[in-house]
Amino acid sequence: MRATDPASSPGGPAPCARDAAARGGRWPAGVTGGSGQTAPRPRSDPPPKKHRDPPPKKPPGPPKNRTGTPPQSSAGSRCRPREEPPRTPQHPPGPPGPPFPPQPRHGVAAGRAGPAAGAAAAQGLAVTQHSHAEGGAGQAEAAEPVPGFQQLPDLRAHPPQVRRRADAVAERADPEEQRQSAFPELPPARGRLHQTRVPQSPGRQLLPHPRHHRYPDHHHRLQGRAADVAGAAAPTLQPAQLRGLQHLRGGAFGALQKICEDSSELLDSDALNRPLNVMIPKFLQFFKHCSPKIRSHAIACVNQFIMDRAQALMENIDTFIEHLFALAADEEPEVRRNVCRALVMLLEVRIDRLLPHMHSIIQYMLQRTQDGDENVALEACEFWLTLAEQPVCKEVLTAHLVQLIPILVHGMRYSEIDIILLKGDVEEDEAVPDSEQDIKPRFHKSRTVTLAHEEPHDGDEDDDDDALSDWNLRKCSAAALDVLANVFREELLPHLLPLLKELLFHLEWVVKESGILVLGAIAEGCMQGMVPYLPELVPHLIRCLADRKALVRSIACWTLSRYAHWVVAQPPELYLKPLMTELLQRVLDGNKRVQEAACSAFATLEEEACTELVPYLSFILDTLVFAFGKYQHKNLLILYDAIGTLADSVGHHLNQPEYIQKLMPPLIQKWNELKDEDKDLFPLLECLSSVATALQSGFLPYCEPVYQRCVTLVQKTLAQAMMYNQHPEQYEAPDKDFMIVALDLLSGLAEGLGGHVEQLVARSNVMTLLFQCMQDTMPEVRQSSFALLGDLTKACFVHVKPCIAEFMPILGTNLNPEFISVCNNATWAIGEICMQMGAEMQPYVPLVLNNLVEIINRPNTPKTLLENTAITIGRLGLVCPQEVAPTLPQFIRPWCTSLRNIRDNEEKDSAFRGVCLMIGANPGGVAQDFIFFCDAVASWLSPKEDLREMFYKILHGFRAQVGEENWRRFSEQLPPLLKERLAAFYGV
Repeated sequence: MRATDPASSPGGPAPCARDAAARGGRWPAGVTGGSGQTAPRPRSDPPPKKHRDPPPKKPPGPPKNRTGTPPQSSAGSRCRPREEPPRTPQHPPGPPGPPFPPQPRHGVAAGRAGPAAGAAAAQGLAVTQHSHAEGGAGQAEAAEPVPGFQQLPDLRAHPPQVRRRADAVAERADPEEQRQSAFPELPPARGRLHQTRVPQSPGRQLLPHPRHHRYPDHHHRLQGRAADVAGAAAPTLQPAQLRGLQHLRGGAFGALQKICEDSSELLDSDALNRPLNVMIPKFLQFFKHCSPKIRSHAIACVNQFIMDRAQALMENIDTFIEHLFALAADEEPEVRRNVCRALVMLLEVRIDRLLPHMHSIIQYMLQRTQDGDENVALEACEFWLTLAEQPVCKEVLTAHLVQLIPILVHGMRYSEIDIILLKGDVEEDEAVPDSEQDIKPRFHKSRTVTLAHEEPHDGDEDDDDDALSDWNLRKCSAAALDVLANVFREELLPHLLPLLKELLFHLEWVVKESGILVLGAIAEGCMQGMVPYLPELVPHLIRCLADRKALVRSIACWTLSRYAHWVVAQPPELYLKPLMTELLQRVLDGNKRVQEAACSAFATLEEEACTELVPYLSFILDTLVFAFGKYQHKNLLILYDAIGTLADSVGHHLNQPEYIQKLMPPLIQKWNELKDEDKDLFPLLECLSSVATALQSGFLPYCEPVYQRCVTLVQKTLAQAMMYNQHPEQYEAPDKDFMIVALDLLSGLAEGLGGHVEQLVARSNVMTLLFQCMQDTMPEVRQSSFALLGDLTKACFVHVKPCIAEFMPILGTNLNPEFISVCNNATWAIGEICMQMGAEMQPYVPLVLNNLVEIINRPNTPKTLLENTAITIGRLGLVCPQEVAPTLPQFIRPWCTSLRNIRDNEEKDSAFRGVCLMIGANPGGVAQDFIFFCDAVASWLSPKEDLREMFYKILHGFRAQVGEENWRRFSEQLPPLLKERLAAFYGV
């Protein structure tokens, strides 16, 4: 039950059946233009151990094991009780979340100006008022309005139906619940756990949405001067100065726009007497200005205040919308772009004002999505992404799908400039070394212990730096189709299938490539409807892996990874073996982009296929090891991920002398080449952690130097941290990722080697180091520390026991669900310590019990943390029933509901034994919630005989105590299936 990241969300399915969407759900590199470099994708760790951020929802499809039931963990598998950060349910009700996190997307840059800037717009205005007019022309109101948006009704004829005092449209859902999806330049690159630490939703990575960027401005000197003046001026705005807005000229308006961006909140604050009350009406007057540049700036200024629902704007919202409609057909592209941007933002915050005109707005956006200016088309395409997030999406958009779908599909083709930027005509570049800017900085994510039945998942993936600046029409169209597929599901297919048939078999490679992208984009939302066509489409996609064009081969890898779940559910000879064979050939492709895409897709296939790959291990290892001598720097990091995923997926089956001899020499060679300060250690150590856990005793010949280096890394980092804390002016803060990754590899060694690690621990000071790490201020360090503590407790408790008195108070203070993954790993470690301490645990029960009871009763606690907490409470009751039994009424109901859905395993066994002992000590504690206990008992498929006897005695004892009549009335409340199961197994 370890966590990789403090953020979590409920999770679930079988081990190794790791979510294809977590990898396949990521957008392929081919979706946009740019260099196409992507950071190696953080990979899922061993099922029992690591926990990842919530992945994208898995596309609905055939069950993993062809029987319709979830695959069970085999005795020898790596699936052990660890907790992953709770992940989103695979098929949550309702439409999915947005394709990127709901950030403050439109507006306000928080940087330069600060409080003084907004407060001092007065002096900035004074500067701008004296700038020259464009072309020397003076300011004048336009005599005639610009041709209007004729299709839209005149709002002046329709009084607002909803007053400004009405509640605004609900804010977007919590970022943690957003559906993940991103559109990197290349098919999803997959490093293991390294990620750039940018605050993101675990549902979707941050894309540099155009609305995050400042409006393009060509008056840099004036803006810079205005910003400086604004930052230094007094925090006052005089009404007379604001009235001077009417004298603004074009260049000055750009500077004023910059002030609005930087100080939007202050301009709407009481501290400045709400200058927006004057500014907004003035801006709206400029919507009719004869200069297109002035019109554009005016709209851009008002747009800065939409997302914040500025009071002055909300009071003029109908006039604003009316003026937007009048400018909808403006001849100036930048004006049309800002009109589209405003409508997209209004769709998020004031959809109530747009609904009466939604049909006309949709028709307008359909036109603008095909605008000759790509910037306008891109801004209009955002409309479909935002509309898909709204509850009214199906109602208002269904009738327009026949027009919209072909437009989006056409927008997913590469443009000529895209192909040039992606070097689409370069077929072989494997010998070209990677430049340093090709390699993103990577950060390790610490491990989270998960239960045996759960899958650890990766957190959000990062887009490459180029993709961050290249959010373009192709990428946006693909994102829009993806989210709409999740809203409309199979209803989308009648509009798509005729197009797909034409695209997928087109002779022109650019058209065919776009068809393959479309097929991948709809995989999640339309999976069920696509199943009848997959027997024909999957072989076609496999043939596309050998296409002469690298970009076609690359996108085919990604799209096939999106359907890996379905492939694995079919007989292996039909699709799995041909796909595996062809993907491995592409792993050795002469094009680096294809290598990356194939390596990532194969890792997804590994996660889905798990032990079905065992018969092919020799061939797979030959290919992956050969790639060591073929790959350049960037793809080498992704190769580590594929090898680590393979180890996670096949587990102990890798522990064969033949396989060890193939795999370990190149890994150890790389290990010896890297210096301690080289961040390439992150993916390599993470890979070795999985390999060590899988090889178990097979890793013994390599364990001592690996162990010693990890201890050294931890020790050096702690020493650097101490020097920095004492003399921050003389020393730099250490990069604690080195310590985190070392702790995680030590956990992997302890788990894989078991008792063999005892001698290594005895000869080192790891327990002293662990004591310091457990108290580190960085949550990720504590998280990995508690994971290592739990593993060492299981592997060599003789070295842990002398430290228990010091460790237990620290564990108790970290039972704080605000840091979910830290709390989870601390909870898991306490449970493991209970199993080793037995009755000696009694003095420490007060340190942890109340916190555990509070966590299990806490609303919205992630599923995996609930399960781990329930198991640890049960284990406390197993070793100290008299101490825990009095609190039974406080936790028995959530305890039963938390554990009813997990599979039969040793953790569940020990927890239920503990609760049975507590019921024996306090029978009245369960009386009010006995139906929940009955339900939890019935969740067992095959309890051990002595545990079954304990259940039998409690059920019959309760029946005897209440009497037959009361029992009859009680049993009538039970659901039929539960009643039948209890009668069949326990005779009650």
